[in-house]
Amino acid sequence: MGLGYLVVATDVILRICGTVKCSIDAFFLLHGTIMEVVNMTKLKAQVFEGILSVVVNAVLFGIKFWAGLVTGSIALIADAWHTLSDSFTSIFVIFSAKLSSQKPDEKHPFGHGRWEQISSIFIAFVLGIIAYDFMINSIERFKNRESVVYGTLAIVVTIVSIIVKELLAQYAFYLGRKTDNVIVKADGWHHRSDSLSSVVVLVGILVTKFFTEIWWMDSVLGMFCALAICYAAFQIMRESISKLLGEEPDQDLISKINSEIKGIYNNDLQVHHFHLHNYITQKEITFHIRLEKNMTIEKGHDIASNIESLIKEKFDMAATVHLEPLD
Repeated sequence: MGLGYLVVATDVILRICGTVKCSIDAFFLLHGTIMEVVNMTKLKAQVFEGILSVVVNAVLFGIKFWAGLVTGSIALIADAWHTLSDSFTSIFVIFSAKLSSQKPDEKHPFGHGRWEQISSIFIAFVLGIIAYDFMINSIERFKNRESVVYGTLAIVVTIVSIIVKELLAQYAFYLGRKTDNVIVKADGWHHRSDSLSSVVVLVGILVTKFFTEIWWMDSVLGMFCALAICYAAFQIMRESISKLLGEEPDQDLISKINSEIKGIYNNDLQVHHFHLHNYITQKEITFHIRLEKNMTIEKGHDIASNIESLIKEKFDMAATVHLEPLD
């Protein structure tokens, strides 16, 4: 009998996963059309994701809170408040977009783009707190041998929450990749943390419903989810700090620059000593070239200026080229 229930439960879960995948595909198709129409910039993408997140989380809060009151589920009401708290992080995402888009001034001649990294570190810190709280609660439930018991309405609301929050997370990841925006990716992981917490609850409900002796499933899954969220927070923190400290340009970029220069100048200029200064809203690259030592200063300056203009046109980067005599 238990095996039959397991087969049915597995079929239900697979159908839900299939629905989520189809929904995500349709969502991305629609979003791709929107992106083509409005030509969304990095700033607009961040603001749009933040506003969408606030609206969706507010609606989910209302649904969960109502279901919690109707069913008398304190856990669902608590989860509703957790969902609403996600909106505050998204408001911070919007606020950060406004800060990072400020024009350069006397005190900040390279702009304010690094607010994006600072904001990402903040969200990574929030994710770390969520992971810690998730782990502590899971350990407590395990010690007290607690299992999850929800009514039908609560189960339906939980499934809806999982689908919506995962859609929101996938959207943030997609937008973050398209615009290379770290804070949008970080907010995506914040959405996923909420989705994962609901998945843990749902799996715990389904397992304990058919196998009452596996009371510990919810707690153990909660611990694994806490570790996953903690790892995501670490990755976001590391990437943000790495960009703040400064990074070497990747070999692919160096190869493309070399290729563009060789397309104009047949002789080998021995391009070397690359340094990339990433201010997020603008990037500056410096490198050295070697020229014939008998070449005039004027001609050398013309070559350097042409290369700088080429890089600005092809890679949208400000470049500074240092000249060295060829031995």
